[in-house]
Amino acid sequence: MKRRGLGALADRMGIELKELSAERAVATMPVSGNTQPLGVLHGGAHVVLGESLGSFAANVHAHPWGYAVGIEINATHHSSAREGVVTGTCTAVKLGRSLTSHEIKVTDEAGTLLSTIRITNFLRANES
Repeated sequence: MKRRGLGALADRMGIELKELSAERAVATMPVSGNTQPLGVLHGGAHVVLGESLGSFAANVHAHPWGYAVGIEINATHHSSAREGVVTGTCTAVKLGRSLTSHEIKVTDEAGTLLSTIRITNFLRANES
């Protein structure tokens, strides 16, 4: 992470990593600057936060022998946010030798569940 950082998209969206392990990752993201025309947090922004967290956690699991590539993601949006900061909490569902699955719950500052995201990553060996 120190070498590669969070990536240009995560930086542009204001994502701040608070905690990172293969089993659990937490990050925040501002609503401001990430809204759709109706003024609510864009559904794609939820997915970017979720995919970022799930991919970061999967890469921790694969380190040092390999790296993770996303192969599937889905999201269910439960509620919307118009202001403040949202928090994504990523929890491992399965950490395998070739696949990982993580569930990410995005909440607002009041703890309201905004979305649930699931991501599956394929683990690849580093090329020699």
